[in-house]
Amino acid sequence: MTVVPAIDIRGGRVVRLKQGRLQDETVYGRSPAETARLWESEGAQRIHLVDLDAAIEGRPQPDAVGEVIAAVKIPVEVGGGLRVLETAMRYRDRGAERVIFGTAAVARPGVVQEAVRLMPEAVAVAIDARNGKVAVAGWNEVTTVDALELLARVTAWGVTRVQYTDVLRDGSLVGPNLAGIEQIARASGHPITAAGGISTLDDLVRVAGLEPLGVDEVVVGKALYEGRFTLQEAIAACSPSA
Repeated sequence: MTVVPAIDIRGGRVVRLKQGRLQDETVYGRSPAETARLWESEGAQRIHLVDLDAAIEGRPQPDAVGEVIAAVKIPVEVGGGLRVLETAMRYRDRGAERVIFGTAAVARPGVVQEAVRLMPEAVAVAIDARNGKVAVAGWNEVTTVDALELLARVTAWGVTRVQYTDVLRDGSLVGPNLAGIEQIARASGHPITAAGGISTLDDLVRVAGLEPLGVDEVVVGKALYEGRFTLQEAIAACSPSA
C-alpha cells in the first residue's frame, strides 16, 4: 500500500485543518514546494495536494499548485475546489498526474462526466463523509446524499478511483474509520484511497490489511507533520514484509 503525504495549501502556506474548520488551522510551513521536495527526499512515491483556498473560498491558486508539481519528479494529485473542467485541465497541463473532484460530483455531475470522457485514467472522486452523508464545499455543507449512493453514481460514470475520507476524523489523530473504508471498498470494486484520522503506525497496518479489498493508497497528513512517525516508518509499516 502506498503512503501518500498530504500538502494542504492556504494563503501560500502549508497548513492542516481539523475537520475542515478554518478556526482550527495550524501552519506547518511557508513553502509548499519545499515541503513537497522534503517528502520526495524521504521516499514519497506521490504527493496529495489540496488547494484549500479553492475548496473553501472559491479562489483557486494555480501558481502555487504549479510550483509544487514542478518541484518534484514524483506524481502529484490535485484536489480542492475543482468545480469546472477548465481548472482540472489546466492542472493536467501543468503536470498533475491525477485530478480529484469532490463537490462537483454532487453539484456539477456533468463536469466530472466530461472529465472522465476526456481523461479517464486521470480522474478520481473524493467521497468525504460525515456520519455517512457526503460533505461538500470544503466540508462546510452536509448533503442528504449517502456515501454509498455517490459511489454508485460515479462508478456508473466510469470513475475508477475513489478517495474516501471520514470528515469527523480528519486532522483529529483519533484513528481511521476502518468500517467505513471497508464498506466503500467492498461496494466499489475499484482502487480506493483512504484518508482521515491516521495517528499511529498501527493505524497504517490496519488500513493496509484492507489492501486485498482494493485499498491501495492511504493519505497521511497531520501525523507526519506532528512527528508521530516518519515517512520512512510509515512506508515500512505498509510494506508486505512489515
